[in-house]
Amino acid sequence: MRRFACIVALLALSIPMGGARGGQRRGGGKRVGESCYTAKDLVVQALEGLRADSGPSDLEDADQLLRRAIDLCAESGDAWYYRALIETKLNREPKAVYAMGQAQDFGSEALKEGLNPFVLATPRGFKPQAPGQSPQPKAAPGPVVPGPVQAKWALVIGISQFVDKGIPSLNFSTQDADAFAAELKDPEIGKFPAENVREITNAEATTKNIKEQLNWIARNAQPNDLVVIYVATHGSPRSLDSVSGVNYLITYDTEMYDGGNLDEDAMYGSALPMVELADAVATRMKALRTLVVLDTCYSGGSVSNTASANGSAAIKAAPSHAMLEQMGQGTGRIVLAASQSDEESLESKKLGHGYFTYYLLQALKAGKGNTPMSQVYTEVSKNVAQLAAESGGRQHPVIYRSSEAADFSLRAQAPNDVKTGF
Repeated sequence: MRRFACIVALLALSIPMGGARGGQRRGGGKRVGESCYTAKDLVVQALEGLRADSGPSDLEDADQLLRRAIDLCAESGDAWYYRALIETKLNREPKAVYAMGQAQDFGSEALKEGLNPFVLATPRGFKPQAPGQSPQPKAAPGPVVPGPVQAKWALVIGISQFVDKGIPSLNFSTQDADAFAAELKDPEIGKFPAENVREITNAEATTKNIKEQLNWIARNAQPNDLVVIYVATHGSPRSLDSVSGVNYLITYDTEMYDGGNLDEDAMYGSALPMVELADAVATRMKALRTLVVLDTCYSGGSVSNTASANGSAAIKAAPSHAMLEQMGQGTGRIVLAASQSDEESLESKKLGHGYFTYYLLQALKAGKGNTPMSQVYTEVSKNVAQLAAESGGRQHPVIYRSSEAADFSLRAQAPNDVKTGF
């Protein structure tokens, strides 16, 4: 069986919903507000090209996309807001001031949330602290050395059912999420306080609620804390976005199909751009130990140009290296994805889980949470690849770390409980 797996996204831009599914259409068949959906897509595309260290060429490219977005939908507050940030970086202050005024007038959600792709939540550079080594003075430049873990926070998302009946149900996403959350809270494995683990599944996992729960972690987790974000659901491949090839996370209330055919406008208006998960991790999570687990993939026709399940429109795609790299900006970031970009992610009725999550659970349990995540990945990758081959398939999990030194176990809680040096 095929699990729709491999990577995800977050914090969707709040653009006016004038083109809602089933809304009034203009002459020529275009939905009212369609241009604002396209503008939102262009804003997401611009964000995909921005990094904290973006140079003038990348900034100009993003600025051009945002100009196009504003031409299509002048009331796009987020397009104005990100233009203001870019104009500031390019030292074009009068344009920056004007754009910021427009962002305020049109109620930019990104402005309200304080989002800024140029400001990382954690500094760049990281190295583990040797036993007995004194922490570096705060004023000293160089790699960041976090102290012992003080608190742990987790958001676990699993979606098997969807409001849009054209989106196929998943078999084990909620079971995977349940089991993963249980291991985090298990005093013999993760030792996460139950009140610090929030699990949202199916009807709870709306676009709005996912954003709110991510913000809950961003508000609470401090630099010496440990954060885990786990997501199991469908994702849309870039090929479904005819405008700019953007990946989206399919949430419970995502609308994708109308009369059996893909409705791109509805998808843009209700799904979550993957780049926003990357930006949330890079620019909002202050914790110097942050793990993102993505058991999501675009495969086997699960999300296709039509809602039919005959397999004729099968699409295979997965997280791009650029998205993993963007998510890993800063310090102490580890991203685990279920499969490579040209593979499907598999699940098993016998196991009652997706291959990837099943072996992840087994590895964490075997090490009682003390095994560094790089070693957990090595064990999971070997077992997943072997079982997939025995089943006649191919699946190789992926790891991305912000640096070679970024590694930690999930169990570490107090100074005498730290097993990995940081």
